[in-house]
Order: sequence, then C-alpha cells, then structure tokens
Amino acid sequence: THHLPTRLRPADLLRLTDQSASDVLDGRHDDLLPKYWDRENRWATRLHYDDDVDIWLISWTPDESTDLHDHAGSLGALTVLSGALTEYRWTGSTLRARTLDEGDQASFPLGWVHDVVRSPTREVTSEPTLSVHAYSPPLTAMSYYEVTDSQSLRRTKTVLTDGGAA
Repeated sequence: THHLPTRLRPADLLRLTDQSASDVLDGRHDDLLPKYWDRENRWATRLHYDDDVDIWLISWTPDESTDLHDHAGSLGALTVLSGALTEYRWTGSTLRARTLDEGDQASFPLGWVHDVVRSPTREVTSEPTLSVHAYSPPLTAMSYYEVTDSQSLRRTKTVLTDGGAA
C-alpha cells in the first residue's frame, strides 16, 4: 500500500486555503497584517498551525520569485486572494507556465517542483498581490533547483524552513 505523509488530501488543502482566504477578506486576521504593505519585499505570516497543516498568507512583489523549489515531504495548495501569480512548473523536461488569477486555486503533490512569481502581465496597482498557502504535514524543508543545459534538474541547496513559508 502507498502511504502519504499526511491524512489530508489535496482537496482538503484546497478547502482550507479557500476558507482561510475568506477569513482574511472578512477581516478575521487583520491583527496579523502589516500596517503598510512592503512594495519591494515578499512578506508572509502564519494564519494557522497544528500537527497536520500550516497555513500562510503571502504577499508578492514585482520582480521577486520563490526560485525553483519543492516542498520536501509536504503536500501543498494555494488560493489567490488578489492580483495574479504565474507558476513555472517542472514537467520533467521543461518549465510550463500557468497564470493563477484572483480566486484561482492550485494544489501541489509530493515531488512538485515550481517557481512562483507575481504575474508580470498584471497592471501595477497599489493593491498587494496576496495568496494563502497550506502545507501538510507542516513545511519543514525546501530544496532549490536549477535547470541544467541538458534539460534536467540539479538540486542547488536544501534549507530547513524553520516555520517559514514559500
């Protein structure tokens, strides 16, 4: 039998990010939000943590990416609250791009390698681009990669997240 590292399924994580996004929009997490949005640096705050899942609110700024990474032994999901994100996912031979607009969701199985950036096609506005991310089990490490000249992945580093999200 195949055992996943968590009892939660991708559909559960999508539901949790959707509910958490609604909570943010309804003002239930206003105490965790910054007084002023940083326009140059990404920002993240944990909305929830337990043994099964951690949930993060992440802001996105122009020209800043997560770099190509995985989520180690965690499944993941996200919901876009505002703005738009572009995800570059490793297919096994190339990077494939997709845009996630406000309200869109995506889930990430084990072994998913991607880079996420604020969508460059988005008009520059004063509103932050925000998304909610859930990881199960809670995120503990991430590995980063580069695409080689022979169109394969090379791991460049692995970092312990120590409670940080990406």
